[in-house]
Amino acid sequence: MKFLQDIDTRPLLLVPVLALLAWPLIGSGSTWLTLTVAGLAMGMIIFIMASGLTLVFGLMDVLNFGHGLFIALGAFVATSVLGAMGDWTGSGEWWRNMLAVLPAMVVAMAVAAAVGLAFERFIVRPVYGQHLKQILITMGGMIIGEELIKVIWGPLQIALPLPEAMRGSVLWGDAAIEKYRLLAVAVGLAVFAAQMWVLGRTKIGLLIRAGVQDREMVESLGYRIRRLFVGVFVVGSALAGLGGVMWGLYQQNVVPQMGAQVNVLIFIVIIIGGLGSTGGALIGALLVGLMANYTGFLAPKVALFSNIALMAAILLWRPQGVYPVANR
Repeated sequence: MKFLQDIDTRPLLLVPVLALLAWPLIGSGSTWLTLTVAGLAMGMIIFIMASGLTLVFGLMDVLNFGHGLFIALGAFVATSVLGAMGDWTGSGEWWRNMLAVLPAMVVAMAVAAAVGLAFERFIVRPVYGQHLKQILITMGGMIIGEELIKVIWGPLQIALPLPEAMRGSVLWGDAAIEKYRLLAVAVGLAVFAAQMWVLGRTKIGLLIRAGVQDREMVESLGYRIRRLFVGVFVVGSALAGLGGVMWGLYQQNVVPQMGAQVNVLIFIVIIIGGLGSTGGALIGALLVGLMANYTGFLAPKVALFSNIALMAAILLWRPQGVYPVANR
């Protein structure tokens, strides 16, 4: 198959290898299956949040440490939308629950995209090409954004319960697999497929990739690369908003600092992936999700450290990540 001949397939084996290594340590097959599906679902949600940041860094060379703001914003918008649709979320019918969750996702993505457009224009644009200033000013932007969220929704934790039909588990043998985690896997796969299709199969994707390699050449053909790059930032912000909705429902509560709290996992993922690679970010996110669930079960006290150790081990193997961006 030509597709597999064009890519390095060895990083693809990391996820099944990690899962198989954990099996004998966990012992019980049903517990292993439950933890594996839970880890993959957690990884997919982290991928949705990280994919926007890896796009912005990989294509625009922007270190956006304010990415967590869009995650928190998406989650809080979802609390308002779902809170206003209590009759739909309280129904035991799956289709009524989905008709409540889908508008929440769309509104959250739209609000995050609009704020992302303003964020790029007034905070990021003046510091293009200056990484240190990008780190400082985007972190400052996130802090201001968190304070504005407190003004609008209050400083306290807000519950974001799962809709009625998404609660509970389905049984596969002796393994219990939560319904919401299956939905998270499906949404994550859809986001990954859409990104790969746009970047690899459409004219816009071709122009963006060409602009990264040789901006002057593409502009000489009459295309305005700056507008495309602004579009990339807006899409990245919208994906963060979607990830915020998924993460908020996963945690079943939201706090203004939730974006900053999950930023550590997101940066581990994009570093493992290769700083700009969508496929690498997916592998990194799945590895992080699995490692967090396995170590959370086997040794809870080292759960957070385990992902840092995982990143260090992969960087010892591939110092630039599993799929490094060629021009970085």
